[in-house]
Amino acid sequence: MDATSRPPSLAGLRRTYEGLPLLEEDLAPDPVSQFARWFDDAVAAELPEPNAMVVATSSAGGRPTARTVLLKGYDEAGFVFYTNYESRKGRDLAENPRASLLFPWHSIRRQVRIEGRVVRLPREESAAYFRSRPYGSRIGAWASRQSAVVQSRRELDERYEELAERWPEDPPVPDFWGGFLVVPSEVEFWQGQLDRMHDRLRYRRAGSSWTVERLAP
Repeated sequence: MDATSRPPSLAGLRRTYEGLPLLEEDLAPDPVSQFARWFDDAVAAELPEPNAMVVATSSAGGRPTARTVLLKGYDEAGFVFYTNYESRKGRDLAENPRASLLFPWHSIRRQVRIEGRVVRLPREESAAYFRSRPYGSRIGAWASRQSAVVQSRRELDERYEELAERWPEDPPVPDFWGGFLVVPSEVEFWQGQLDRMHDRLRYRRAGSSWTVERLAP
């Protein structure tokens, strides 16, 4: 590779992070309550799609993969997203029911990382959410065999049109589609600071309670 074809150096791409300190005494007693505080801050800062999160999974053989999906709910039980159960992530979670979530709120110099086991939501809960979606999204869930190879965009469009003709008003809930609940065992809150001396506080489940640990940046 000659000098003219080399990619630009990334060594100088850096930003100075500066934010309020994240101290143990300021934390909520549990990670879901703390997440709610930070999520509200992300919404107030008008971040685009603050509920966008990276979901990382792994097959039984240890092959990892990650993608961005939307968080659709959370409470003391855990964090919810919906997908095609036959997709790559759906197959991974059937083999290895654990996942890691990452909320990369760069513009407010924060990240939240969540790890835990994953369980399917009850069918009735998934069905209720499916029926609340816009009509086009419901048809799209049927039309897309998520993660499968397709020959062309035209193939996708023709399948969508065929299904829209079949169900012009109320498509049924697919049996291959539904929700997952990530039950957290660890939740880390990252706050950017000057000179890469970032604050990292991690909640770790200890029986029915949580312990908090500070991690080196």
